[in-house]
Amino acid sequence: MSSSTTVTCDPVTLEIVRGAARAAQAEMEALLERTAMSAFIREKKDFYTAIFDAEGAMVIGSDLPIFGDIVAPVAREFPLDTMRPGDLYWYNDCYGSRGAVSHSNDQVFLAPAFHAGARIGFVMGWAHFSDIGGLRAGSISPDATEHFQEGIIVPPVRLVRDGTVNEDLLRTFWRNSRFPTQSRGDTRALMAAVRLGERRLEEMADRFGPAVLADAFRQLLARTEATVRAKLRATFPVGTTRFADAIDGDGHGNGPFRLRFALTRTDDDRFLFDATGTDDQAPGPVNFLMHPDVPGMALGLFFLQGEPGQVLNAGGPRAMDEVRLREGSLLQPRPPAPLGMRGLTMMRCLAALNGLVAVARDGEAPAAHSAYVIIALRGEHDGRTFLLTDGIGVGYGARPFADGTDAVYFVAQENYPAEFMELAYPVRLRAYGLHRDSGGPGRFRGGCGVVREYEVLAERAMLSVRIDSVRNPPWGVAGGMNGGSGRAVVNPGTERERVLPPLSDGTILTRGEVLRIETGGGGGWGHPFDRPAEQVLSDVLCGFVSEAAAAEHYGVAIADGALDPAGTEALRARRPAVRLFHRHAYTDAVA
Repeated sequence: MSSSTTVTCDPVTLEIVRGAARAAQAEMEALLERTAMSAFIREKKDFYTAIFDAEGAMVIGSDLPIFGDIVAPVAREFPLDTMRPGDLYWYNDCYGSRGAVSHSNDQVFLAPAFHAGARIGFVMGWAHFSDIGGLRAGSISPDATEHFQEGIIVPPVRLVRDGTVNEDLLRTFWRNSRFPTQSRGDTRALMAAVRLGERRLEEMADRFGPAVLADAFRQLLARTEATVRAKLRATFPVGTTRFADAIDGDGHGNGPFRLRFALTRTDDDRFLFDATGTDDQAPGPVNFLMHPDVPGMALGLFFLQGEPGQVLNAGGPRAMDEVRLREGSLLQPRPPAPLGMRGLTMMRCLAALNGLVAVARDGEAPAAHSAYVIIALRGEHDGRTFLLTDGIGVGYGARPFADGTDAVYFVAQENYPAEFMELAYPVRLRAYGLHRDSGGPGRFRGGCGVVREYEVLAERAMLSVRIDSVRNPPWGVAGGMNGGSGRAVVNPGTERERVLPPLSDGTILTRGEVLRIETGGGGGWGHPFDRPAEQVLSDVLCGFVSEAAAAEHYGVAIADGALDPAGTEALRARRPAVRLFHRHAYTDAVA
C-alpha cells in the first residue's frame, strides 16, 4: 500500500523536496548519458527521466510535453498493490499504452520505490533505441504501411522480480536488433539509471519522512494544476477558440492532413479540448497516437515559462477538464496504422496549440516552428555495418518579445558535433552552419534552420529522409511572415544535382557523392518593416539574412556592408498590410 499523507509539508521543506527530486531526476539523466552506447542517446540525448508519486502521477520530469500516463499501462497488467521492492517493468507498446509512448523505438523502464515496506513512488527512464528491427535499419522508414514493420513490440512486462532479471526476455529483444551489442549496452544503462533514481527516492523518504514526501508531491501537483488553470482563464475567453494547421503528406502520395483544434471555456470555467475535426489517419507513418494528457502538458509547458519554482508535471493535464479525440483520425489511429514518423505531426500539433493561444490573445504568442529533420544513412564500410541516424535542428518561431531560437533539435536534445560524426561514420562533413533566410521575417525574426553537407565515404549507402513544412511552411504571427522550408539535395551545384522527395527512403548514394540538407526556419512575429534597420544590417553581416531578403522583406537597403538610409526610406514607404497570421493558402482559415 502507498504511504498516507497525514503530515503537512511546510513551504520551506516543499522547495527543498522539489530541488532534491529535480536533482535526482537530473542525476539519472547524467548516468544514462555517460553509460549508453548508441549515439542517439549519448550524443543526441534522446532520453528522459521522471519521478512519480505513489499512485503513478508524474511529479518531476524533463520538460517534455508529448507523453501521457506512463504508469497506467503497467498498472493495468500488474496492479499496484502486487508490486514489490526491486521490481522493474518495461514496455514500448504504443497502442497497448494508449499513446503513453508514441513510437516503438522509445523504451520505457519503470520501477516502484518503497520505504519500510510501503510504496512511496515510481521512477522512470525512457530512451530512444536506434534499431529494434523492422523494415529498415533504424526501425523508422517512410515506406512503412503498418506498425509491425517498425520493430519489435514489447507490451508491459515485469523484467525483474525478487532480484532476478528475465534474461530470456532481454535476449529476445536484443536478437531483433541489427546492432545487438549497442542495444545491450543501452538497456544496461537505462536499467542502471532507474535503479539510481529508486535509491534517491528512498533516500528522500529517509530524510523527510514518507508522509512529508507524499504531501510535498501532492502540493507540487496541485500547484501546477492551479497555475495552469489560472493561465487558461486569463488567456481564453468564454466560448470556443479554434485553430487549424496541416502537415504536408505521408510519403505515400497522400495529404495534406489537417489538424483542427478547438478549445472551449464554459461559463463555469471548465476547459474542453476537441480535436475530433482532425483528418482521418494516414496510410503512411505520420500518424501520431496522441495521449489525452498531451494538450494539457503542452499548454502547461507554455504557461509555466517564467514561473519560478514551478515544474511541469501531471498537474498540467489535470487543468484540462476534457479531451476529445476521434478514433480513426490522424491523432487517434486504429492499429496497425504505422507511427514511426509521428514526429512531423507531433511538432505541428505543438505549434497548433500555440496557434490557439495566439488567436485567444490576438497575436500575443509565439509563431510556428519547423519539425526537426531526420536522415538515416545505412550501409557497410570496412567490413562493418553502419547506421547514421542524424536528427537536425530547425528554427523556432519568433516571440512577441524576442527572435526565435536557431538550430533547435526539440527541447533539450542536441545536434551531432561535426568531429563526432566524422570519427564515428564514413562521412566527411563539408558544411555545417545556419540556413540563411530560413527565419521568417518579422519585427522579431524567426529562428534559422541548419545546413549540413555530407560527403559519402562508403562505397554504397541507402538514404532515408524526413522533412515536413515544405508545402505548408511555419506560419508567422501579427504580421510576421512564414518561416522558410527545408529540402534534401544530392550533388548540389553539379550536373548531377537532384532534389529528393522530402519524405522518402531507398535513395542510393555512392562514394564521393554529396548530400546537402537544408532545414526550415520558424515564423516571424510582427511586421518586418518594424524591425530596426540596424538589426537587419546585423542579421545580414552575421549571415542570418541575405541583402536581397533585407530589401524585399524588411525594406532595408544595404550596400557594401552598410545601410543605405535613402534607399531604406524609399523601400519602407511601400509598407504591406498587416495580417494576424501569415499562412499557406490551402490550410483552413483561422476561426
